[in-house]
Amino acid sequence: MTDKRMTADEAVSRIEDGMTVGVGGWGSRRKPMALVRALLRSPVKDLTVVSYGGPDVGLLCAAGKVRKAVYGFVSLDSIPLEPHFRAARESGAVQALELDEGMFLAGLRAAALRLPFMPVRGGIGSDVPRNAPFLRTVTDPYGSGDEVMAAPPLELDVALVHANLADPRGNAALTGPDQYFDDLFCLAAKTSYVSAERVLPTADLRRAAGCLHALVVHRYLTAGVVEAPRGAHFTECPPQYGRDEAFQQAYARAAADPREWAAFADRFLDQPDEASYQQAVDEFHAARGDRAGGTR
Repeated sequence: MTDKRMTADEAVSRIEDGMTVGVGGWGSRRKPMALVRALLRSPVKDLTVVSYGGPDVGLLCAAGKVRKAVYGFVSLDSIPLEPHFRAARESGAVQALELDEGMFLAGLRAAALRLPFMPVRGGIGSDVPRNAPFLRTVTDPYGSGDEVMAAPPLELDVALVHANLADPRGNAALTGPDQYFDDLFCLAAKTSYVSAERVLPTADLRRAAGCLHALVVHRYLTAGVVEAPRGAHFTECPPQYGRDEAFQQAYARAAADPREWAAFADRFLDQPDEASYQQAVDEFHAARGDRAGGTR
């Protein structure tokens, strides 16, 4: 069987300028941040980023890599508004398509099923169609007269997701309390890359996953597997670790001031690889006197 293991930099090297990239996770929860950081190190630009957004969207906007953002929200959860995205949105630095969360989900489902649209009640009576006048409604063809929104497919060139466990063949298990919609991101994409806390032999993956319901990302969906311990940092990745709230607070504070952000980026993001980033994070927590990893 094919061994799909690769580095994060090798995975993102296959992403080209102008592509549409879907990013799994939810807000500041189980985001594929090691892959996002690899994107930051890459020369790629002019991306359309599709996400239930968090720091993935914010960081890519701050780096000038986003042409358009398609999202249901962009939040750090414990901090309601992602600061870099807020600045990019308010300044008009990126094009934006803000969808009702249900419409966003329907768009993923339409793309996953290769349908021209998915009917959904979300968005009806809201400002979503006013701000996106290309959206259309459809009337029930069976005669009820019911009118619903026709959510367009969110077709992706590439999906990036982070899993708790994976095997070298590209199967992955999401063992936390919420799988969000990472499987739909992969189904909606032409190709997908998964990072994981651990990469195990297939037989061990079945045992470690605990139940078949956790094995939602299947090998036919994935082109590459990246072993990335703490690869979701600073977002949470239960049951392995929680959100690094101290680091997230430092991130948000730095984002408010250009000089502070330059220093933050130099310390944490302008690193040659993921290992150097993780070392810088450990040094941040050691200086604070936190326990190892700093997450809760």
